Amino acid sequence: MALQISATTPEHPALLLELPWDVPLEEWPEEVLVPLPRGISRHVVRYARAGDEVIAVKELAERPALREYELLRDLDRLGIPAVDPLAVVTGRTTEAGEPLESVLVTRHLGGSQPYRSMFETTMRPATMHRLMDALAVLLVRLHLAGFAWGDCSLSNTLFRRDAGAYAAYLVDAETGDLHPQLSPGQREYDVDLARVNISGELLDLEASGALHPSIDAIEFGQEIYRRYGELWEELTRTSVYPAGKYHYIERRIRRLNELGFDVAEMQIEHSSNGDTVTFVPKVVDAGHHQRQLLRLTGLDTEENQARRLLSDLESWMATQDDYAPGDPLAARPEVLAHRWVRDVFRPTVREVPLELRGQMDPAEIYHELLEHRWYLSERAQHDIGLDTAVQDYIKNILPKARETLEPTLPE
Repeated sequence: MALQISATTPEHPALLLELPWDVPLEEWPEEVLVPLPRGISRHVVRYARAGDEVIAVKELAERPALREYELLRDLDRLGIPAVDPLAVVTGRTTEAGEPLESVLVTRHLGGSQPYRSMFETTMRPATMHRLMDALAVLLVRLHLAGFAWGDCSLSNTLFRRDAGAYAAYLVDAETGDLHPQLSPGQREYDVDLARVNISGELLDLEASGALHPSIDAIEFGQEIYRRYGELWEELTRTSVYPAGKYHYIERRIRRLNELGFDVAEMQIEHSSNGDTVTFVPKVVDAGHHQRQLLRLTGLDTEENQARRLLSDLESWMATQDDYAPGDPLAARPEVLAHRWVRDVFRPTVREVPLELRGQMDPAEIYHELLEHRWYLSERAQHDIGLDTAVQDYIKNILPKARETLEPTLPE
């Protein structure tokens, strides 16, 4: 059988042809390899250079190689954080004509390291907890997409710093299965397997003296189970609130933030009788809100400001007659966002007298007004509305803040 390279793009086969496919992967010469940290694997895995790219090459049988290749492509289409599949190479033989196993080729994720190699650096416990949160986010995203991993471990997960936070990426999809939806039993099994694998690898690191002495390997394995459960519950439970109780939605979002997770978007729908609203939050990478707000409105703000302004924008859009997500004939989000800036954001900010604003920019003013509305609505146990919050803020909050900021002049 002749050598065959099945690739995702036309340029990859030409680059890959330069590699020594007639040599067992374990015996590849040093000049083609790239020395990067690897996790534990049941297969031979090597990093190599193909043109300007660094690739990961995994040797395995043809059928599982093709299956994993297709699964990784499916995950890419679903927007799941995973390594990019580049090619499957089959029909390999030595110069003497002896058959060699096929290989799966993926793109190396720049700036990433296997979780296991990170834990080998005797990290501080606080950093390890952040890594576990990133892994919990990855597991939840996989399960929401209907993917059962079947082999989550420190060796099968890459991490990469993402705007000050850690993002986790799936590396090995060989044991995975994609379904329309996972049952509670399938999710439970997948998370429990992750708990066992993680604790086992931590015990291995502890035996080698690489684990921080304050870390209990068994207890730490339990943490991924617990954090996953907290995040899954907050992301999947659909809440229905009476009209006029929008501060309950903010309370739910704050709950996610307190758990250490972020929110991407809300899906707000009025019920048939017009008196209830439902929404489902999603987890996003750090900096998402800044980028989205800038794209939609042109407002360049800090991340916390952007989070609050986007929440208000989403709530406002849900009240518009021409808001219909997924309907190609409905108003585009950018159009609605422009209308919100023109009809809500700017008029509200202009309500605050210039002499009382101090050094606050418009985004900070609006953020403060939304915070004040939240506080007053919680106290009143109903939504007081933005106009009432603005007037109370101008009358009772800004004068006191100005007195605090202004220096006392000597007599």
